[in-house]
Amino acid sequence: MSKLELLKEIAREVSLCRNCTLWKTRKNPVPGDGNPSATLMFIGEAPGYWEDVKGKPFVGMAGKTLDFLLSILGVSRDEVFIGNVLKCRPPRNRDPSPEEIRLCTPFLDRQIKVIEPRFIVTLGRHSTSYIFSKMGLEFSSISAVRGKLFEGQVLGLQVCVFPTYHPAAALYSGRNREVLEKDFRTLKAALERYGLLNF
Repeated sequence: MSKLELLKEIAREVSLCRNCTLWKTRKNPVPGDGNPSATLMFIGEAPGYWEDVKGKPFVGMAGKTLDFLLSILGVSRDEVFIGNVLKCRPPRNRDPSPEEIRLCTPFLDRQIKVIEPRFIVTLGRHSTSYIFSKMGLEFSSISAVRGKLFEGQVLGLQVCVFPTYHPAAALYSGRNREVLEKDFRTLKAALERYGLLNF
C-alpha cells in the first residue's frame, strides 16, 4: 500500500473508533491532513469546535494563526502534515485526559511511522509531553523547552523535534504571538541548515 492509502486506512479506523467515550459527543473525527510524505509534521492537542464541524485540523481561529506561521516558513498546508494527539474533540475544549491520550495515540504513532517526517513540531504542552515521552526525555513545561531543537529517535525514526506554543495561545496574548513568530523564524533557520525548505 502507498503512504496515502495507509493514511486513509488509519483515518477509516479513526472514524470507527469506540475506544473512549469522545465518539459519543463528536460531530466528526479529525484524523489529520496533509502530505503523506511530509518532511515536516505538526502535532497539536485536540480538535476544537470548527475542527469538529469540518473534520479537518486547525480550521478555526488557531488555524488562521497557524497558516500565518507557515507563511513565515514559506510552506503551505499541502506540503506538511498536520495532526493532533486526540482525533476527537473533548467536550467544551477541555484538556485531554491521560486515558484518552493513551487510547488515541496509537493512531498518531502509526501516522508518524507512515509519514517518516524529518522534523516534528509539537504545538503545546500535551503534544510536546507525549513526543518527549517517546524520546525518553523529561518534560517540565512548554515554556522551558519551546524554541529549542531536540534530536533523537521517535518510534525508531531519527527526527528533530521542535516544541512551541499552541497557536491558540496567540489568540489570548500578543506576547505569545510574538514568541510564536520568533520560534517559527528559529525553525525556518533550522530547516534551512538541514536543507529541508525545498520540499
